[in-house]
Amino acid sequence: MRHALLLATALTLVGNCRPAVAEAPFDFARAPGQLPKTVVPSAYTIDIVTDMTKLALTGHESIAVVAAGAGGSITLNQAGLKLVRATIDGVAATITQDDKAETATLRLRHPIADGPHTLVIDYRGPIPATPNGIYYDDYRSRSGARKRMLVTQFEVADARRMFPGWDEPAFKATFRLGVTLPKDYVPVGNMPVVSTTPAGANAKRVVFAATPRMSTYLLALVAGDMSALHGTGGGIPINAYAPTGEQANGAYALHAATEILPFYNEYFGVPYPLPKLDLVAIPGNYEAGAMENWGDITFIDNALLFDAKTSGPRTRETIYLDVAHEMAHQWSGDLVTMGWWDNIWLNEGFATWMETKATDHFNPTWQMWPRAHADRELAMAVDALPTTHPIQQTIADVSAANAAFDLISYQKGEQVIRMVEDWLGPDVFRDGMRVYMKAHAYGNTTSADLWAALSQVSHKDVAPVATSFTEQPGIPLVSVARSCTGGATTLTLSQSRFTIHDPDPKPLTWQIPVTVGGPGVVTQTVLLTTAPVTLHFAGCGAALKANLGEAGYYRTHYDDASLSALKGAFPTLSATDRVNLLGDQFALFETGTSPLAAYLDIAATLSDGKDQSVAVWQDTIAHLQRLDVLMRGSPSRPTFRAFARSLLAPQFARLGWEPRAGESFLDTLLRPTLIAALGRLDDPAVVMEAQHRFSAYLKDASSLPPSLLDPVMLLVGMHADDATTKILEHRLRSAPDTEEKIRYFTALAGSRDPARIANTVRLAYSGVIPNGRVVQAIGLVATDSDNPDAVWAAVLPNQAPIRARLAPGPQTQLLPAASRSTTNPAVARALLADPASSASSGAKIEAAKASDAIAGDIVLRDRTQPAISAWLAVQRNGRG
Repeated sequence: MRHALLLATALTLVGNCRPAVAEAPFDFARAPGQLPKTVVPSAYTIDIVTDMTKLALTGHESIAVVAAGAGGSITLNQAGLKLVRATIDGVAATITQDDKAETATLRLRHPIADGPHTLVIDYRGPIPATPNGIYYDDYRSRSGARKRMLVTQFEVADARRMFPGWDEPAFKATFRLGVTLPKDYVPVGNMPVVSTTPAGANAKRVVFAATPRMSTYLLALVAGDMSALHGTGGGIPINAYAPTGEQANGAYALHAATEILPFYNEYFGVPYPLPKLDLVAIPGNYEAGAMENWGDITFIDNALLFDAKTSGPRTRETIYLDVAHEMAHQWSGDLVTMGWWDNIWLNEGFATWMETKATDHFNPTWQMWPRAHADRELAMAVDALPTTHPIQQTIADVSAANAAFDLISYQKGEQVIRMVEDWLGPDVFRDGMRVYMKAHAYGNTTSADLWAALSQVSHKDVAPVATSFTEQPGIPLVSVARSCTGGATTLTLSQSRFTIHDPDPKPLTWQIPVTVGGPGVVTQTVLLTTAPVTLHFAGCGAALKANLGEAGYYRTHYDDASLSALKGAFPTLSATDRVNLLGDQFALFETGTSPLAAYLDIAATLSDGKDQSVAVWQDTIAHLQRLDVLMRGSPSRPTFRAFARSLLAPQFARLGWEPRAGESFLDTLLRPTLIAALGRLDDPAVVMEAQHRFSAYLKDASSLPPSLLDPVMLLVGMHADDATTKILEHRLRSAPDTEEKIRYFTALAGSRDPARIANTVRLAYSGVIPNGRVVQAIGLVATDSDNPDAVWAAVLPNQAPIRARLAPGPQTQLLPAASRSTTNPAVARALLADPASSASSGAKIEAAKASDAIAGDIVLRDRTQPAISAWLAVQRNGRG
């Protein structure tokens, strides 16, 4: 699953931040979970009848099970269902439901004999609007007609909302699904339809072929007024479904899928095992960015559909990445599945790494690996805090499992996989993945199974290196010190733990593959463990950089001599190494190890406009915006903004407002980023030009290139008067798809006016924004309005109507999203005191993370403001 909402950067409680006990290979009997393993399903036959008017379903299922020591009862999952009757081998069972535990227990008078049995259950349940389980999605077609779609979203544990079953990943089984639907609905499931028969005047019964053995959360059903484009990849039919009338916009995603599938077939060494692959666009009401249902991948519409008239370059890139991510899951996650949610990183970290690898392979000019630096920074920003957690963490229940879909599982997981691949070599790593896939196909694993496969192929003991990063929290800090003796350089490497705002960090050590090199220098790689390591290089003047190529997951701190040499050689370093140096220097300021001036001095050299790397500029803009937020309330903020604008101005002068024929994709991507950044920094000329272009756009939509729609709307919204606000709000309400809704809501979210901020928060939960995007929208207002306390004030008394629209995962994220951008300690205290912040384990995790981050930002603000004022004073006095 690819989350559109990275507010799900949940962190476990401080008590769980400890190295895990060395993990064993997967063993079903010992796999974590909440259900007893005395009864195990092998095959489900499920038949549901939907009433899309009354929004209810009735179900009948037959489950082949095997019992071993079950006694007289069977416990399985259900949530929100009413079990009407149940039999075991034809004998009626007594039903007891525990709705809080989301279980049902079936009891017989006599013990259940060991061996195979057949369990039959009749039940009924709702089809709600909240986007989890089986739910309905109401939307308007582009012609304005009201439409209704039936959708499922079962990860983490919501299959139990459509049928009773063993809703934990270790309980794999086959599924034969039948469903009665309105006769005009087009059904899409994991497998092809094998029969369609009338079921009354206005309904039909559809039966899908049986699935391979898989986990419950991968079962899927989507039905509605859909049409498809068709293609083929690796000999497999691939179809891109969208609401009828929008199917042509699926062409780009279909193209991506048709070239990716044979690439994955070859990489994994196991051919895609299903008879078809469908990509399905869900209009609006969809919580995940995308979901890897086996053979039936679902996407929120703006993650699958590209409209050349209105879609920007970021949408093009996002679609390719999302398709690559979810298709990687068809092997890593679907064919081979983690045994429990403590290893969700095996799914998500790997797929995040693979999406970059595949996108880079087919789009080599996009500079995907240098730009993967952004993922590294996102992960490290939370991994340095006291409330971080290991990649592999203890997951006690479903609420905690939902919270585990975070930056540690995705982005840190991606970076650790990248590091291990770089250490072993890409061919060796690939061969290990092939062994892993073949050995565990249709089964479950732990991380230990992956390390064993990689060790088998590489003839290296992979586990000690890998587990030092996956079974304990935090980030290594590699310190580099140099000396010159006899015309040669001696470089000494040592390690410690990198932390931010942690009053009592637990000392940890890692086994770190460290690569050192530089311009004109022979590269050396060493495994740094507890003892310092010494390397020797010819000559004394060379710039020597650790983490060459940024494949390692660690920060680097250079002594003065090493940093001075790197500053002098900065323009000659690769884009990856330039952005790595910038990122580490900024982080060293955050932790108090290095002065802010060390970062700003390097960043200031970019003002000559010679560096055209998108990776460098994306990182620089992100840090400038971070500093700008920390400067709220400082009298030096306008002067800092002037400096920041001067840094960006040469690149904007190079690119200009108008896209040029034949320009690179990266220039097309950088231009709107620069415009938005300059506008946020109150560049009067840029804001005025955006307003001028908006006026022209209202008269002639073709006057504004698609790549400029987002930044122009953003800047207009930031400075909107009442009349312009009404125009933007009208366009939000009438937007035909999620991409345009997000565009206009983002414009409104940037307003600095308190009354408009409150109105935009109300819009977020008024029904204008789909339920699956409500929390994301509120978090956006808190981030972009420059007044997060006004957002908190608007959300806190209105929790009831907001929460009525939320699925369980976003319930835990609402208050953290509304508070995260503040530097007001009173808000942090109110967050922790609110009963919603202790309502579940997931809520506690999210609230602790947000409170910790706020506390860190308060400290950092108090250091940043005088540091910037002092640095700016030096610049005014003529240095640099």
